[in-house]
Amino acid sequence: MNKHQQLEQYIARHPKSVGKVVFFDASRHNLLPLDFTSANAELTPGIISSTQHFSEWVFKKLKENKCKYGIGGYFEHRTLYSGSALFNTTAETRNLHLGVDIWGDAETTVYNPIAGKVHSFKDNNNKGDYGPTIILEHDLDGLKLYSLYGHLSYESLMGLHVGMPMKLGEPVGHFGDAAENGNWPPHLHFQLMFDMEGLEGDYPGACRPSEKEHYQQNIADPDLILRFPASNII
Repeated sequence: MNKHQQLEQYIARHPKSVGKVVFFDASRHNLLPLDFTSANAELTPGIISSTQHFSEWVFKKLKENKCKYGIGGYFEHRTLYSGSALFNTTAETRNLHLGVDIWGDAETTVYNPIAGKVHSFKDNNNKGDYGPTIILEHDLDGLKLYSLYGHLSYESLMGLHVGMPMKLGEPVGHFGDAAENGNWPPHLHFQLMFDMEGLEGDYPGACRPSEKEHYQQNIADPDLILRFPASNII
């Protein structure tokens, strides 16, 4: 049994041990899938290159569709990274997105979905990077799992220390605004890893296509934890 299967079995055996990442009321909230691939002709270079215009586009889509959050991105081939020096350090662009993004209002509260402890944290303050980032460590009946929360507010890092216990449902932090979250529209990058590979406070949120097989082994599907109802995704 591989680690992905172990995680699925743990969740099946302990459904009450997994909680929310963001507040979501299925009786009145909907979710909008957001496409950042080349198939989305609405996202012009002019929109993507401007944080203000990009933010306006995201929140206009949410308002038009009466959705609380925009979601998506797990192993999505993202063409919007093509103009960023952060993702173009070699001839092969890091354009496969490894987590799920939840797009919503700045200051949205982020919650710990599984009891654990603080593994590491860091302000990755390059343009286009995560900005304030927190990584939690979870022990699931012997299976080690790490959860990453990127694009948080500066305040989210205050008072943390490595090894600090984090209860199920405890606030982790809040969505940061563009001035502090790496120059992005407000959102959360949520990602799951089985191995941190020696890194602290950071882990790649995108990979090169040639690296896909490696990361598919180490990156778990965030939807296993998020568990948003399919009926609320429009």
